[in-house]
Amino acid sequence: MKPVQPLDTLPLFSRLGPELVALLRSLDADDWSRPTACALWSVKDIAAHLLDTDIRRLSFQRDGLVPLAPETPIESYQDLVGFLNQLNADWVRSAQRISPILLTELLAFIGPKVCELLESLAPEGTALFPVAWAGDQSSLNWFDIAREYTEKWLHQQQIRDAVGRPGLTSREWLYPVLDTFMRALPHVYRETSADEGASLTVTIKGEAGGDWSLVRTEGAWQLFHGVSATGLAHTTLDQDTAWRLFTKGIDADTARHRLQIKGDESLGSKILHMVAVMA
Repeated sequence: MKPVQPLDTLPLFSRLGPELVALLRSLDADDWSRPTACALWSVKDIAAHLLDTDIRRLSFQRDGLVPLAPETPIESYQDLVGFLNQLNADWVRSAQRISPILLTELLAFIGPKVCELLESLAPEGTALFPVAWAGDQSSLNWFDIAREYTEKWLHQQQIRDAVGRPGLTSREWLYPVLDTFMRALPHVYRETSADEGASLTVTIKGEAGGDWSLVRTEGAWQLFHGVSATGLAHTTLDQDTAWRLFTKGIDADTARHRLQIKGDESLGSKILHMVAVMA
């Protein structure tokens, strides 16, 4: 096994944006109103949300705009989720005034500017916002960029699902998503105690899959690539189940029937509670 290393998802950004724009330009009028797996949002709503996240990143990180303070104090993770959900809902409602054609044009315009910004950041520098779903109080830029990639990939995948188009699920697109998501695994097990050196493994099957193991080291869980030969539990699931489970696209009960767990059932099933989005 080898300790996980920083991810470089930057090369994918310059290609993922054009994939989205080409997809949106191919939609007909009915496609834009189709429901998606993303709460109560339509295809158009997701496109509007993607525009919002680009605008916010450029405004806050490139231009130094100070974000508005929340109306009520944020004292917990759920407070933060509620605040972000309200921000997202406010924008999506306002974006009803924007035509699909203009939304697509704006996304095509702003995408390269976001790429330029991300490419200018030092990978080991401190990110503007931490990756909260991984339990971080502070994150490095490479992790924040990888999180941004997973969000853009996810929302595009939700659109593709909604309109019946092939997903970007080959290894080059999906493996970086799964590898980023798995950085949340130590946070999921943070309150699970075990003897020093204890371990467990999660295997994701499929072209974009892999093996990740947690090892108990100095009172905390550390993440590795590879299979632990002496693990207490070994959980296996397929790549489609994995990304949908970690983004609340399917519920834990549905996913449980698709898991295979060898060893400690209770320990291995904790992955059902892993969420790699702000929810």
